[in-house]
Amino acid sequence: MEFELPLITSDRLLLRLATKDDIPQIINYFTKNKAYLTPFYPQWNDKFFTEEYWQIQVEIDLQEFLNYLALRLFIFIQSEPTTIIGNINFRNIILGAAQFGSVGYSIAETEQSKGYMTEALNAAIQYVFQQLNLHRIMANYMPHNQRSGNLLKRLGFVVEGYARDYLLINGQWQDHILTSLINSNWQG
Repeated sequence: MEFELPLITSDRLLLRLATKDDIPQIINYFTKNKAYLTPFYPQWNDKFFTEEYWQIQVEIDLQEFLNYLALRLFIFIQSEPTTIIGNINFRNIILGAAQFGSVGYSIAETEQSKGYMTEALNAAIQYVFQQLNLHRIMANYMPHNQRSGNLLKRLGFVVEGYARDYLLINGQWQDHILTSLINSNWQG
Protein backbone atom coordinates (compact mmCIF):
# COMPACT_ATOMS: atom_id res chain seq x y z
CA MET A 1 0.00 0.00 0.00
CA GLU A 2 1.42 3.41 -0.94
CA PHE A 3 0.03 6.73 0.33
CA GLU A 4 0.26 10.23 -0.99
CA LEU A 5 0.32 12.89 1.68
CA PRO A 6 -3.27 13.89 2.31
CA LEU A 7 -4.58 17.27 1.24
CA ILE A 8 -8.24 17.07 2.20
CA THR A 9 -10.69 19.81 1.29
CA SER A 10 -14.31 20.43 2.17
CA ASP A 11 -16.61 23.36 1.40
CA ARG A 12 -14.79 25.74 3.76
CA LEU A 13 -11.80 23.86 5.12
CA LEU A 14 -8.41 22.42 4.30
CA LEU A 15 -6.94 19.53 6.32
CA ARG A 16 -3.33 18.39 6.05
CA LEU A 17 -0.26 17.17 7.87
CA ALA A 18 1.85 19.95 9.33
CA THR A 19 5.16 21.01 7.86
CA LYS A 20 8.02 22.72 9.65
CA ASP A 21 6.69 26.02 8.25
CA ASP A 22 3.51 25.49 10.32
CA ILE A 23 5.29 25.25 13.67
CA PRO A 24 4.70 28.90 14.71
CA GLN A 25 0.98 28.47 13.93
CA ILE A 26 0.80 25.16 15.83
CA ILE A 27 2.35 26.77 18.90
CA ASN A 28 0.04 29.76 18.53
CA TYR A 29 -3.03 27.49 18.28
CA PHE A 30 -2.21 25.51 21.40
CA THR A 31 -1.01 28.55 23.37
CA LYS A 32 -4.17 30.57 22.63
CA ASN A 33 -6.41 27.60 23.45
CA LYS A 34 -4.50 26.10 26.37
CA ALA A 35 -6.98 27.16 29.07
CA TYR A 36 -9.94 26.08 26.94
CA LEU A 37 -8.45 22.68 26.01
CA THR A 38 -6.88 21.80 29.39
CA PRO A 39 -10.01 20.08 30.83
CA PHE A 40 -10.04 17.73 27.81
CA TYR A 41 -6.30 16.98 27.38
CA PRO A 42 -3.72 14.90 29.21
CA GLN A 43 -1.42 17.07 31.31
CA TRP A 44 0.67 19.29 29.07
CA ASN A 45 4.35 18.44 28.75
CA ASP A 46 6.45 21.54 29.55
CA LYS A 47 8.12 21.35 26.14
CA PHE A 48 4.82 20.96 24.24
CA PHE A 49 4.66 24.71 23.57
CA THR A 50 8.20 24.98 22.19
CA GLU A 51 9.57 25.03 18.68
CA GLU A 52 12.04 22.30 19.64
CA TYR A 53 9.19 19.91 20.57
CA TRP A 54 7.29 20.56 17.35
CA GLN A 55 10.38 20.25 15.13
CA ILE A 56 10.57 16.65 16.33
CA GLN A 57 6.79 16.05 16.46
CA VAL A 58 6.18 17.17 12.86
CA GLU A 59 8.75 14.60 11.69
CA ILE A 60 7.27 11.91 13.95
CA ASP A 61 3.79 12.65 12.56
CA LEU A 62 5.06 12.24 8.99
CA GLN A 63 6.84 8.97 9.80
CA GLU A 64 3.79 7.59 11.64
CA PHE A 65 1.64 8.37 8.61
CA LEU A 66 4.10 6.80 6.18
CA ASN A 67 4.22 3.68 8.37
CA TYR A 68 0.41 3.38 8.60
CA LEU A 69 0.37 4.06 12.35
CA ALA A 70 -1.36 7.44 12.70
CA LEU A 71 -2.57 10.54 10.90
CA ARG A 72 -2.47 13.99 12.54
CA LEU A 73 -4.32 16.57 10.46
CA PHE A 74 -4.38 20.28 11.15
CA ILE A 75 -7.48 22.22 10.15
CA PHE A 76 -7.31 25.48 8.20
CA ILE A 77 -10.06 27.71 6.80
CA GLN A 78 -9.55 27.78 3.02
CA SER A 79 -9.64 31.58 2.94
CA GLU A 80 -6.92 31.68 5.66
CA PRO A 81 -4.68 28.73 4.72
CA THR A 82 -1.92 29.60 7.21
CA THR A 83 -4.07 29.87 10.35
CA ILE A 84 -4.70 26.64 12.27
CA ILE A 85 -8.18 26.41 13.82
CA GLY A 86 -8.08 22.82 15.02
CA ASN A 87 -6.72 19.32 14.62
CA ILE A 88 -7.87 15.75 14.13
CA ASN A 89 -5.74 12.81 15.21
CA PHE A 90 -6.26 9.26 14.02
CA ARG A 91 -4.12 7.14 16.35
CA ASN A 92 -3.49 3.50 17.12
CA ILE A 93 -4.16 2.45 13.54
CA ILE A 94 -3.98 -1.31 13.25
CA LEU A 95 -4.24 -3.05 9.90
CA GLY A 96 -4.44 -6.78 9.23
CA ALA A 97 -7.51 -8.41 10.72
CA ALA A 98 -8.42 -5.28 12.69
CA GLN A 99 -8.46 -2.40 10.14
CA PHE A 100 -9.29 0.20 12.81
CA GLY A 101 -8.06 3.28 14.62
CA SER A 102 -9.11 5.86 17.19
CA VAL A 103 -9.87 9.51 16.54
CA GLY A 104 -9.45 12.57 18.74
CA TYR A 105 -9.99 16.20 17.85
CA SER A 106 -9.99 19.78 19.05
CA ILE A 107 -11.06 23.14 17.69
CA ALA A 108 -10.21 26.69 18.73
CA GLU A 109 -12.54 28.18 21.30
CA THR A 110 -13.24 31.12 18.95
CA GLU A 111 -14.35 28.73 16.18
CA GLN A 112 -16.98 26.83 18.22
CA SER A 113 -20.56 26.55 16.93
CA LYS A 114 -19.68 27.28 13.29
CA GLY A 115 -19.96 23.67 12.11
CA TYR A 116 -16.24 23.47 11.34
CA MET A 117 -15.54 20.32 13.35
CA THR A 118 -18.50 18.47 11.85
CA GLU A 119 -17.31 19.45 8.38
CA ALA A 120 -13.67 18.60 9.13
CA LEU A 121 -14.43 15.22 10.69
CA ASN A 122 -16.77 14.30 7.82
CA ALA A 123 -13.98 15.00 5.32
CA ALA A 124 -11.29 13.28 7.40
CA ILE A 125 -13.40 10.20 8.03
CA GLN A 126 -14.21 9.94 4.33
CA TYR A 127 -10.46 10.06 3.60
CA VAL A 128 -9.61 7.44 6.23
CA PHE A 129 -12.37 5.12 5.04
CA GLN A 130 -11.69 5.55 1.31
CA GLN A 131 -7.94 6.08 1.08
CA LEU A 132 -6.65 4.20 4.13
CA ASN A 133 -9.45 1.62 3.90
CA LEU A 134 -10.10 1.44 7.62
CA HIS A 135 -13.16 -0.57 8.58
CA ARG A 136 -13.81 0.99 11.99
CA ILE A 137 -13.08 4.26 13.80
CA MET A 138 -13.45 4.55 17.55
CA ALA A 139 -13.99 7.81 19.45
CA ASN A 140 -14.44 8.29 23.18
CA TYR A 141 -15.71 11.27 25.13
CA MET A 142 -16.15 12.21 28.76
CA PRO A 143 -19.82 12.06 29.85
CA HIS A 144 -19.84 15.74 30.82
CA ASN A 145 -18.61 16.75 27.33
CA GLN A 146 -22.01 16.64 25.64
CA ARG A 147 -20.84 18.84 22.76
CA SER A 148 -18.46 16.07 21.73
CA GLY A 149 -21.14 13.43 22.29
CA ASN A 150 -23.60 15.35 20.11
CA LEU A 151 -20.98 15.80 17.40
CA LEU A 152 -20.21 12.09 17.28
CA LYS A 153 -23.91 11.24 17.18
CA ARG A 154 -24.41 13.64 14.23
CA LEU A 155 -21.57 11.87 12.42
CA GLY A 156 -23.21 8.46 12.94
CA PHE A 157 -21.03 7.11 15.75
CA VAL A 158 -22.83 4.52 17.88
CA VAL A 159 -22.40 4.24 21.65
CA GLU A 160 -20.84 0.88 22.53
CA GLY A 161 -20.10 1.20 26.21
CA TYR A 162 -18.96 3.08 29.27
CA ALA A 163 -15.41 2.85 30.59
CA ARG A 164 -14.68 3.89 34.17
CA ASP A 165 -11.39 5.72 34.81
CA TYR A 166 -10.52 5.24 31.15
CA LEU A 167 -8.02 8.03 30.44
CA LEU A 168 -5.81 10.29 32.54
CA ILE A 169 -7.07 13.73 31.53
CA ASN A 170 -5.58 16.87 33.09
CA GLY A 171 -4.15 14.78 35.93
CA GLN A 172 -7.36 12.92 36.84
CA TRP A 173 -8.75 9.59 35.70
CA GLN A 174 -11.90 10.26 33.70
CA ASP A 175 -14.78 8.00 32.70
CA HIS A 176 -15.47 7.86 28.96
CA ILE A 177 -18.34 6.88 26.71
CA LEU A 178 -17.05 4.58 23.96
CA THR A 179 -18.37 4.98 20.42
CA SER A 180 -17.53 3.71 16.96
CA LEU A 181 -18.31 4.26 13.30
CA ILE A 182 -18.18 1.41 10.77
CA ASN A 183 -17.17 1.83 7.13
CA SER A 184 -20.15 0.26 5.36
CA ASN A 185 -18.28 0.48 2.03
CA TRP A 186 -15.15 -1.33 3.23
CA GLN A 187 -13.38 -3.28 0.50
CA GLY A 188 -11.20 -6.30 1.37
